[in-house]
Amino acid sequence: MAVTTYKDAGVDIKKADDVLNRIKHKITSTFNPHVLTSIGGFGALSEVPKQYKDPILVSSTDGVGTKLKIAFNANKHDTVGIDLVGMSVNDILTSGAKPFFFLDYFATGHIEEQVYESVITGICEGCRMAECALIGGETAEMPSFYREGEYDLAGFAMGFVERDKIVNGSTIQEGDIVIGLASNGLHSNGFSLVRKVLFEVHNLKVYDRVEGLSEPLFEALLRPTRIYVKPVVRILDRFVVKGMAHITGGGLPGNISRIIPEGFGVSLNVSLNRVPEIFKLIQKFGNITRDEMCSTFNMGIGYVLVVNARDEQAILSQLEQSGEVAFRFGIIERVSGRETVQVVFNP
Repeated sequence: MAVTTYKDAGVDIKKADDVLNRIKHKITSTFNPHVLTSIGGFGALSEVPKQYKDPILVSSTDGVGTKLKIAFNANKHDTVGIDLVGMSVNDILTSGAKPFFFLDYFATGHIEEQVYESVITGICEGCRMAECALIGGETAEMPSFYREGEYDLAGFAMGFVERDKIVNGSTIQEGDIVIGLASNGLHSNGFSLVRKVLFEVHNLKVYDRVEGLSEPLFEALLRPTRIYVKPVVRILDRFVVKGMAHITGGGLPGNISRIIPEGFGVSLNVSLNRVPEIFKLIQKFGNITRDEMCSTFNMGIGYVLVVNARDEQAILSQLEQSGEVAFRFGIIERVSGRETVQVVFNP
């Protein structure tokens, strides 16, 4: 009887090790002086930066969702790693925390080296954008568990914020200004609806060119989540920010209402000129109401700050200098009803 090996069962440990060795320099390029271990240990060690007096840990975990299906169909895997990082680091940023390190989980039936390398390279790029270290992760090869050519991703971010600088929306009051930062497009939310409308109902293909888009469909759909860490940290270093929201599942009203105290609300004035064409295309093809669009997608606004009115112009100016498209689109007001956030579209 022939000897049976782990590789015979479909798990090739050496293949994953070979890829990691090839891209080791990309991973270590994300390290900072506080990382105390190299790649390959059982656990990743990092010290707490000494400049913090009373550090609070802030953590988040997320994935990329069914946006991965677009990557599979387009055979384009170099951006979903950025999405993975962006979804978690933008979340912890809303508490005022600076991302510190990141962990990833990659699972597939059989490792395809080029695909795996592209994904991890994207994760490294996202970590550099967020200035956090990719200090560890897990690669799981699980034969017969995933469809051929498919994989799943999960990410875990951790950061620090000084206890007395936590941002939670509790000091928001009447007259404060809501500032929106433009998104890159869909980011990583609502793709189950996107796929149903575009690919199931209308039978489009990822490489199709659709009227209204200046690029193939897959490029508009796979544009990665914008990472807001660097520009927002610069704002936090200079100004008082009362509340922040990352616009993900739940859209504008669902996410912004999470930070506004009881008794206050805001009417968000969204210019249709600021709404990227991909949203208009999805709405038209799916005959989707504006309320449904707003509760599912970011509609062109990926991140929100609530600030003092006196700081508005200085903050907008600094965000512009950082390369962000930022604008006022609401003022906090007192409300008596339960609906705290309303979205109004203007020409």
